[in-house]
Amino acid sequence: MALHTREGGLVMPNAWDGLSAQLFADAGFEAIATSSFALAASLGRLDGRHNVSRKEHLEHAGLLARLTGLPVNGDFEDGYGDSPADVASTVRAAVEHGLAGIGIEDTSGDPELPIRDFDDAVARVRAAVTAAKGRIVVTGRADNYLQGRPDLDDTIRRLTAFAEVGADVVFAPFPPDLDSLGAIVTAVAPTPVNVLISPADAVRSVAELRTVGVSRISLGPALYVQAMGALETAVVALLRGDLATATTGMNFERIGSLLSRPVR
Repeated sequence: MALHTREGGLVMPNAWDGLSAQLFADAGFEAIATSSFALAASLGRLDGRHNVSRKEHLEHAGLLARLTGLPVNGDFEDGYGDSPADVASTVRAAVEHGLAGIGIEDTSGDPELPIRDFDDAVARVRAAVTAAKGRIVVTGRADNYLQGRPDLDDTIRRLTAFAEVGADVVFAPFPPDLDSLGAIVTAVAPTPVNVLISPADAVRSVAELRTVGVSRISLGPALYVQAMGALETAVVALLRGDLATATTGMNFERIGSLLSRPVR
């Protein structure tokens, strides 16, 4: 938690494999996270529909922690289970796998009813906090804006409740603008707030986000998507016969140095 409460907060990139994790560690980032989207995509699956198992995500997150020696926050969707007891079991398993943090969303994985009822969502975060026993940072996440429910009042109500039952950090991806993000920060204070890149209206700088009191900035799948964009550019070049463009990238010496990077 010290990284969240210090002056200046924390920028936390999301890794999707061993090499990306080592690259972030080598660059000097002090903590990293998984990305449920990137993990699912790397396995050829869609995110947010319970297509990746708890076991798969735990093993993935544990690997990143072992490789880098950094605190790893698990982007664990809805906690992998139908009940608060299931969420508690996931949190205990995350502790056993060496994770430093875990996110619990109020999503359901059901396209027909994507957001859980308020009481159910709060009960799940409460169960996560109880199971954590202070051993892992619990982030309570409200996904109204991601799921087509642009309701700031309900989002604040949920995040405030998550903080009241003991969530260490709260998070609502893509509020509409900086003012809305500031309203969230004020409402849940002193609980730290995470932001996924920026509000929906514009990509802000780290400095701008810090002016409204954001404590943690995560990247979600953004860096993975950027890497896939570079790959698609290379594929297009290959299709037109441009081998030079298609094969330009990180050299093998750099990759070798990252993969043999000692854990600090």
